[in-house]
Amino acid sequence: MKPLGGEDEPAPRRAVADSTIRVDVDLLDALMQLVGELVLTRNQIVQYVSRQADTDLVRAGQRLNLIASELQEGVMKTRMQPIDHIWSKLPRVVRDLGQQCGKSVRLAMEGNETELDKTLLEAVKDPLTHLVRNSVDHGIEKPDARRAAGKAAEGVLTLRARHESGQVVVEVVDDGAGIDPAKIGESAVRKGLVTADALSRMATSDILQLIFAPGFSTAAAVTNVSGRGVGMDVVKTNIEAIGGTIEIESEPGRGTCTRLRIPLTLAIVPALTIECAGDRYAIPQVSLQELVSLDAEKAATAVEEIGGARVYRLRGELLPLVQLTDVFGTSSERHDGHVVIAVLRSEGRRFGLVVDRVINTEEIVVKAVGAQLKAIGLYSGATVLGDGTVALILDVQALARRALRAETVERAEQRTAASAAAATATVGTERTRMLLAAIGGGRRVAIPLDTVTRLEQIKTATVERVGSREVVQYRGAILPIVRLDQHLGAASSYGYGDEPTKDTLEVIVYADRDRSVAIVVEEILDIVDDTEVQHSDIDDMGLLGSAVFGDKVTELLDVRAAILAADPGFYAFDTAAPAASDDLMAV
Repeated sequence: MKPLGGEDEPAPRRAVADSTIRVDVDLLDALMQLVGELVLTRNQIVQYVSRQADTDLVRAGQRLNLIASELQEGVMKTRMQPIDHIWSKLPRVVRDLGQQCGKSVRLAMEGNETELDKTLLEAVKDPLTHLVRNSVDHGIEKPDARRAAGKAAEGVLTLRARHESGQVVVEVVDDGAGIDPAKIGESAVRKGLVTADALSRMATSDILQLIFAPGFSTAAAVTNVSGRGVGMDVVKTNIEAIGGTIEIESEPGRGTCTRLRIPLTLAIVPALTIECAGDRYAIPQVSLQELVSLDAEKAATAVEEIGGARVYRLRGELLPLVQLTDVFGTSSERHDGHVVIAVLRSEGRRFGLVVDRVINTEEIVVKAVGAQLKAIGLYSGATVLGDGTVALILDVQALARRALRAETVERAEQRTAASAAAATATVGTERTRMLLAAIGGGRRVAIPLDTVTRLEQIKTATVERVGSREVVQYRGAILPIVRLDQHLGAASSYGYGDEPTKDTLEVIVYADRDRSVAIVVEEILDIVDDTEVQHSDIDDMGLLGSAVFGDKVTELLDVRAAILAADPGFYAFDTAAPAASDDLMAV
């Protein structure tokens, strides 16, 4: 018998069987559906209560909002499962495939406990398995090749999972040979997926996206593992079907990282509601990065046009703009000049969606749409807003692809038309758009925009030397570099020699036929029209004169001289090039 006043014995621990119960998945689905309807009703009540003056009613509405949110979170947790449920079967897949391919591969896992909705977990199982098999088959080299490259004979394949900004990020990383953009581009042209001319204008990141094109494969022969050209296309389709995105980063010789971004759940998601042409739409917040509002005065100067496409310079970076009314073929109801931009991210690229106005943010319940609306390719679902109106949910990935592709075609057509017009125009009457760039020492130069093929940023560490000339490996070729600060004798802040350097260099690439040259500047400043500006014939070595842009004297760069300084044989392939070039560069 325990003495009076003695200490209580510790409560016995519950067995696992006593702390868990089995619940039918259909019951959880029914609970989730009821919670979704509760969230819709909650949104309507909260919106109605917010317009009332009764303090007790407002307090009760706030309490209802809190309880409904906690209930929603609790029910959603019951559907969550750790990603280890599908990862646990991958070690055998890697081991068997490694033996079949004659490779030694070690699988490492990080973030096994990361939880994901059961429905999404099942949907991502097959794409993830294919990515793992792809890394072993295409990415990691055989032991002899790895030793020759100075690597360990055993390759390492790493799976990582983590929560980030309301999403689950899953990465498949290998330390293999990486992806060669030149090889990808060559295979895509050979299979007719892209033209050689279009390929020459594509950035490296865009070339890597060709991997997801239907029918694409770099395998030399069709096997039971690869070569059929259906794998990565199906992976992307399945990931986007659940509202996710897929990105690829690769460095030849170092390895490849494939990154999946998957929503936590498909049932209830936070969204931004916007208005366009009198109709309301919802944008999932996982794709939203920020909102930018420009008054009429600022919008008139801040929104520019490059090659027929509207862009906005956001903190030094050019942001392509997509007018939602243009996508829908409607006209805006806003005529005050005010511009509202929703900055969105899709497939690793940012763009700005111009809308009429922003309403608010709220949690929405995603409802499926009919086949007719789904076939349009712009909507991922529908929802009922707090005021009882129905809003379509925009498919950001499809919207970005369609709109940006349309702009690319439009720019190409306008570029062709502009080139034809320039060929017939005389030098005396020609006016062109100019790219302004700083070169150091307070000096800046103007470069005709039609001599700019693309703008790039390259890592300083990748710059190499051939004799006394600087070069960089670029898209499978050796690209000569000319630094304008050295060419024109300016004092630079980005440095060379023993001076401190920046991690990246701002580069203007000029390409003609199969040759390219990189012109390094300190900073890209602006794009302006060379019309009705004050010109002068005061020049110096490497210049064609000077002009006043933005109340500041700007030097007109002799682009031909700069190109020849980097590559003296650039125009050797065409004896007519000097005369044509003189017409092109003269201002």
